[in-house]
Amino acid sequence: MARKTSRAEGDTVLAHPEDRRDAGRRARVEVLFEEQAMLGPLFGEFDANLVQIENRLGVFIAARGNKVVIEGAEDEVARARQVLLAMHEKLLTGGELDSGMIESLIAMSNEPTLDGIITGEAKGPPIMIRTRRKTISPRSAAQAEYMRQLASRDIIFALGPAGTGKTYLAVAQAVSQLITGSVQRLILSRPAVEAGERLGFLPGDMKEKVDPYLRPLYDALYDCMPPEQVDRRIASGEIEIAPIAFMRGRTLSDAFVILDEAQNTTREQMKMFLTRFGQNSRMVVCGDPRQVDIPGGIGQSGLADAVARLEGVEGIGTSRFTAADVVRHPIVGRIVEAYEGQDG
Repeated sequence: MARKTSRAEGDTVLAHPEDRRDAGRRARVEVLFEEQAMLGPLFGEFDANLVQIENRLGVFIAARGNKVVIEGAEDEVARARQVLLAMHEKLLTGGELDSGMIESLIAMSNEPTLDGIITGEAKGPPIMIRTRRKTISPRSAAQAEYMRQLASRDIIFALGPAGTGKTYLAVAQAVSQLITGSVQRLILSRPAVEAGERLGFLPGDMKEKVDPYLRPLYDALYDCMPPEQVDRRIASGEIEIAPIAFMRGRTLSDAFVILDEAQNTTREQMKMFLTRFGQNSRMVVCGDPRQVDIPGGIGQSGLADAVARLEGVEGIGTSRFTAADVVRHPIVGRIVEAYEGQDG
């Protein structure tokens, strides 16, 4: 019997040593948690969090007091234990658990760097973004690397399918820097291109005409800041949300600038946008290269052209996401995979 001590004390592994030569062998692991107050949020209402792990990994979990017993195939038991410890660590550091976060931890349990992603032990302090409304932690290994780039690179290209957190994390990082005063303005932009639809004539002034295209950016802002602060900062000009055409002729200094749906820019628009870069600024360019809605398709996309030209240039980073990194409902990832399989 081997005993290891962690912040969740006393992981007791009772599997026979010979079983380790065969991943198909069954194992039994006990994990003891010292903090009684953590057990409720850790296990979930009616042990819903434990049931989620059971269903996803095919293990059996029994909670008795502050002891959790995990039984099943050895590899899956090891993953379930790792997920439980990561959940416990998140609670200890003030994070929150929901089914989406647990799903992400389960997905990341195949990653050898899960402990480092959650605790930060591998590369310094924990990876997180703090905003007025929440503290955001990575939900995949790709998100962890992306968040590191958001904190260090001047220009970042974030490429991948919907639901991987590209735009949301960029907005969260921008809000965090605006709050701390490291930038003076937050500028959010996207091309006003119809995604396979003809919207026709839109009534109202210019703001009312373009707002439907920019709604996802507003949604991310309101999730990171109280609505009254968002509205006040928009009114004062600290936060600007505008179509890409409004960027022409400007120099964007002391600003965090985000371009969303960048696959729908032309080469000329992308060049114009990137050359707006000013002193003490950061730019994030988000898009899905496979979802181009402009005439001519991928061959005319300013995003594909810019990545081909600029990847590897000093100060410029590129983060790539796949369907495995989708952090919405798990079915979204399966839908993306199904479509990519047909298109590929």
